Amino acid sequence: METSGSETNNALLALSHSLRAAVERASPSIVAVYARPRVPTSGVLWRPGVIVSTNHTVKRDEEITVMMHDGRSASATLAGRDPGTDLAVLRLEGDDHTKTSGIAPAVDSAPLGVGHIVLALGRAGEHGVSASFGVVSAIGGAWRTWRGGEIDQLLRLDLAIYLGFSGGALIDAEGRVLGINTSGLARGAGVAIPAVTVNRVVDALLTQGRIKRGYLGIGMQPVALPEALRAQLGLPASQGLVVLSVEPEGPAGQAGVLIGDVLLALGDAPTKDTDDVQVLLGTKSVGQTIKALVMRGGTLCDLSIQIGERPDRGRRR
Repeated sequence: METSGSETNNALLALSHSLRAAVERASPSIVAVYARPRVPTSGVLWRPGVIVSTNHTVKRDEEITVMMHDGRSASATLAGRDPGTDLAVLRLEGDDHTKTSGIAPAVDSAPLGVGHIVLALGRAGEHGVSASFGVVSAIGGAWRTWRGGEIDQLLRLDLAIYLGFSGGALIDAEGRVLGINTSGLARGAGVAIPAVTVNRVVDALLTQGRIKRGYLGIGMQPVALPEALRAQLGLPASQGLVVLSVEPEGPAGQAGVLIGDVLLALGDAPTKDTDDVQVLLGTKSVGQTIKALVMRGGTLCDLSIQIGERPDRGRRR
């Protein structure tokens, strides 16, 4: 059965009205954050008095101003930042109405699939909310960013994240906030930090001011292990991690790790890639002692490393 032109036009018009209504529902939660030179970034009023934005666009720790959806300005202070997940959390100063008006209708989970229509919202200044239209291009499980942050779900987007849009909201066709948009975690593609991850990071930053992550204090890169050496030492993996730098006062340095050592395993887990190490350096690992198997001059050595807490080098003054 063929669809008439008028039926098609009516369907498109209905979709257009629906998306506009979704933007109107979510837009009161979208704010402009003045925390870097020249161009403001976006943020979301996530909880009463709490703004969430992106770490890579919040350049200052102090003298931060937020423009609310109704045009009023409010001062904000940095509650904490997490470079690993590219999130920054701000506390609003001012009256109670400013702190609660327009809180995001966020959802921790939604039945999203590849191809679902989504909108990125941003407020990059005085001209109101802007929107970018697209679809979810890929969905995956939990993943770890290049800075060690744990993201509960991959949400890759096929839409434009314009200048100033990072820190704004990803919404569905009903206007529900699905997460925070960022261009700072994946090269060449926009991703959204899902609401469940945002809530976890916000809880930690509001109570502790930081996210604890494990730290060894060494620089490494993968290296292939010769077949003859593998056979001689009975090594199951085809590669390890050669140590290129050691911080003398770091956990690995204190445990006796040297430049030129090849890290073969931590605990019972082979270390063929730096991602294998990052997986073991989560929040709960801090303070634990872990066995490290290293190869030094063709000989296997067992070392014990007490995992430290990663220094906060993401602060900007």
